[in-house]
Amino acid sequence: MASQRKTFNEINITPLTDIFLVLLIIMMVIAPLLDQQGLNLAVPNMIEVEDEIKDSKLIKILVTDDDKYMLDDTEISVNDLTQTIKEQAQTNTDGLLIMTQNNATHGAVVKLMDEARNVGVTSISLTEY
Repeated sequence: MASQRKTFNEINITPLTDIFLVLLIIMMVIAPLLDQQGLNLAVPNMIEVEDEIKDSKLIKILVTDDDKYMLDDTEISVNDLTQTIKEQAQTNTDGLLIMTQNNATHGAVVKLMDEARNVGVTSISLTEY
């Protein structure tokens, strides 16, 4: 007596469709939340600057290739960075200009930006030296 087995020729895709719909709903809920992160940056247009403004009250700090901070050709130690920015911000109220050399690391620039933000400097610009 040979038992005959029915062959299974159909695939039920209903559970797969349910999973895709749940994933779609999760992505639709999470996607708007991802846009709220990051920094607000204003990128200037590339123009030729003919004359430097003499009345500018910017704090100009250079980040060197070996991650040292220079203010008016004097080196600032990492420990004195916050105090120096605080003192300079009292007289130079236009903000901070960070000048970087070609091989300065991202970490050194971000450290300087964080210290400036902690002191209360709200206008920070970056340029290559």
